[in-house]
Amino acid sequence: MMKKLVRMQRGSAYTGRLPKGCALCEKGAKMVLLVTGRCDKRCFYCPLSSEKWGKDVHFANERKIVDTEGMLSEAHSMDALGTGVTGGDPLLEVKRTAEWINALKREFGESHHIHLYTTLTDARKIERVARAGLDEMRFHPPLALWGRLDKSSYAKAAAFSKGLGLDVGLELPVIPGREKDLVSAIKFADGAGLDFINLNELEFSETNWRALRTLEFDVRDDVSSGVRGSEKLALDLLELDAYIPLHYCSASFKDGVQLRRRIMRRAKKVRRPFEVLTEDGTFLKGIIETNDISMTGAYILKEFDVPGELICANASKGRLEIAPWVLEEIAGELDLPSYIIEEYPTADRLEVERIPLKRR
Repeated sequence: MMKKLVRMQRGSAYTGRLPKGCALCEKGAKMVLLVTGRCDKRCFYCPLSSEKWGKDVHFANERKIVDTEGMLSEAHSMDALGTGVTGGDPLLEVKRTAEWINALKREFGESHHIHLYTTLTDARKIERVARAGLDEMRFHPPLALWGRLDKSSYAKAAAFSKGLGLDVGLELPVIPGREKDLVSAIKFADGAGLDFINLNELEFSETNWRALRTLEFDVRDDVSSGVRGSEKLALDLLELDAYIPLHYCSASFKDGVQLRRRIMRRAKKVRRPFEVLTEDGTFLKGIIETNDISMTGAYILKEFDVPGELICANASKGRLEIAPWVLEEIAGELDLPSYIIEEYPTADRLEVERIPLKRR
């Protein structure tokens, strides 16, 4: 039965109902947990960054972590309502994945929704993460199997996962020229009684652009990383007469809506009194570069009567951080390099702009 098409921001759309994991992502309320960058598949379209691709590294959002404590700290820093467990392939490190899922459930309760992406179909690994507290399984089968999923191990793995009480769906990139395979995958999922299919706009990244260009794909316009023809094909697929809910997520939706809202959510939680929150979820603040942070800080507090909560030492970066409105008033009286900077509220505090008030 044909379902109503619901339009979202930035070209995204869905039929039926939005998967719960996606609904929380749309709100910016899900932490992105990369358990490992390792994967035993070599999909030509994989967008994972060179910092993570093929490496056994761990990230909670933009924060590189080494243990459970770091993961939970990042989740608290954004008041996460759920977590998306990704990779690489998290089931390659199933012990770690199960431990972290269990830790999240213990810390935040059963309502903390957890979904996981995998290319694997190993029943023992699926059962292990399900018992740990996983709520939603998203299978990503290799392209070569899309046309015959009913005869593949994914059919049995999907049924097994459903039997464990998980919501189960497919996660597929929309590759122009592969309409027949995508239709076949949708028909399989519909007939198998899966809960949803997520169709992602194929997009260029630092690691896949050469492969995509070799296959003569191009960007759809000057401001998008999306591949030309991917979105049109996805929206055509959403018009199929299928019972299963279909969800198309555009590249610009991921960056312009999901990521922006997640960053804003974190910013509101971690903002300090001397940081000004912008409409984009970034911080504005003043910085003073100095070789003697303690002496310079004490001088400013006394000489200019600056409240203590409006200034902070950042020893790792060799600077004082101060309310921008305060620095604008006193920079002319300091013989030190002073700037107003804009930075993201992420763990790495990526700086995006620097305006000099006084150079050395």
